[in-house]
Amino acid sequence: MTGSRVLLVDDETIFTRNMSKLLTFRGYTVTAVNSGDAAIRELEQNHFDVVVLDLKMPGMDGITTLKEIQKLGLFTETLILTGHGSIDSALEAMKLGAYDYLTKPCEIDELVAKIEAAGAKKEGKD
Repeated sequence: MTGSRVLLVDDETIFTRNMSKLLTFRGYTVTAVNSGDAAIRELEQNHFDVVVLDLKMPGMDGITTLKEIQKLGLFTETLILTGHGSIDSALEAMKLGAYDYLTKPCEIDELVAKIEAAGAKKEGKD
């Protein structure tokens, strides 16, 4: 699944910048946005294999963003990023259709493994 298109959604710009570099170095095509609204706009205009979505964001939070992604009816998988205090929210997101979740801070190798697994599941849907 190297070469997969990944949409990284997190309000922490330093995190998205660093994670984008790490994922790009590993062969992914990464687009990073810093809000749920921007994520929806990107998804309406471009195809992504996997969305990596933070739950705690100002404005449209991750749960609301996930619900909006589901309404678009796209063949994409969503991974949730969450701080230690919001595991319940991550589980709620999985009930809403998210593929899996990771706790922050996450190791790049763990994120890559989840992206690969989510991408493989998505390939089964196409």
